[in-house]
Amino acid sequence: MISVVTFSFFTFPKHLLIYIVSCVVMVASYKKHTLTFKSPSGTSRGILRTKTSWFLKLKHANNINIAIGECSIIEGLNPENHDFVDIKMEQLCTAINNGQSIEDSFFENAPSVRFAYEMAYRDMATGSKRELYNTSFTSGHNGIPINGLIWMGSKDFMLEQIEQKLEKGYKCLKLKVAAIDFKEELSLLSEIRSRYSDSELEIRVDANGGFKDKDALEKLKHLSDYKIHSIEQPIMAQNWPSMSRLIEDTPIDIALDEELIGIDSIIEKEKLITELKPHYIILKPSLVGGFKKSEEWIEIANKNDIKWWITSALESNIGLNAIAQWSSSLVLPMHYQGLGTGQLFENNIPSPLYIENENLYSGSGNWNTSLLEC
Repeated sequence: MISVVTFSFFTFPKHLLIYIVSCVVMVASYKKHTLTFKSPSGTSRGILRTKTSWFLKLKHANNINIAIGECSIIEGLNPENHDFVDIKMEQLCTAINNGQSIEDSFFENAPSVRFAYEMAYRDMATGSKRELYNTSFTSGHNGIPINGLIWMGSKDFMLEQIEQKLEKGYKCLKLKVAAIDFKEELSLLSEIRSRYSDSELEIRVDANGGFKDKDALEKLKHLSDYKIHSIEQPIMAQNWPSMSRLIEDTPIDIALDEELIGIDSIIEKEKLITELKPHYIILKPSLVGGFKKSEEWIEIANKNDIKWWITSALESNIGLNAIAQWSSSLVLPMHYQGLGTGQLFENNIPSPLYIENENLYSGSGNWNTSLLEC
């Protein structure tokens, strides 16, 4: 049972301008929901069939509207695991219900829990309607261009996905590589390029750290024959000497992704950017600690003339909506964002989000959060 208490003041990141008025009665709870993939999705970490999200729910005791924040993890990628999140979400709700201030140290090694907390309070401050940012995307007037995600699998399976994306009008594809035989992956790229030039179709690839240090450069040279826009995380993270050499010698622009996970302080972020000098960084709020922590990366990247784009990390429509609205509030240096994951799940949270002609839109439909009821 959830306790309901009165608390005097709740501190929150100033950039959100959220201040809870004195003597407001608040209730916090959370609900786990296991999302089921429509079809098994291959990654360098194995086949994904399900994934769990935790939904932080906040409300005023005398108000029926509920604000929601999503904690979404991918085990083996996030620093959190399921047991850890269960404990942190229970502690977070207890602290909020007891009127305690949540110190920044509470979120150490818990970026997705931090994001859920930040998202829920942003939602509450804007009316608990899943309208976190007032932008032309949120109002339904403009869409956000997104890449078409191609999951790992057999060559035939990947070709089938590519055909589907191209038929739907995508002009940018992101292919997961480092899973099947490398020669087959090159053959796949050759087939695409025989039909579409780099001016007609942008191809990004993501190795998820799947290449070995010793042969990564040689593989990048082969990939460069097919006019690849960029490659995400070609080798495993936290091997800065090898990554630095690779970035210096590569024939393909390198985007850092997993490399950003676990780097929390501004000093550490500046060190990564200035020492590795990547061509791009990729921001996933669930992995780097939410909007505020992502904006720290953006400020440092902009200062060093490094471009960036934003990607979801298999959140439900709750998290995807928040990330998309935040993205639409920024000056984006890259045309395509990685926000095409909302259609992956059989039991997603029904929402106004939809994709049309390679753009993600927020339509006129309603949210249905009944799946998240206790």
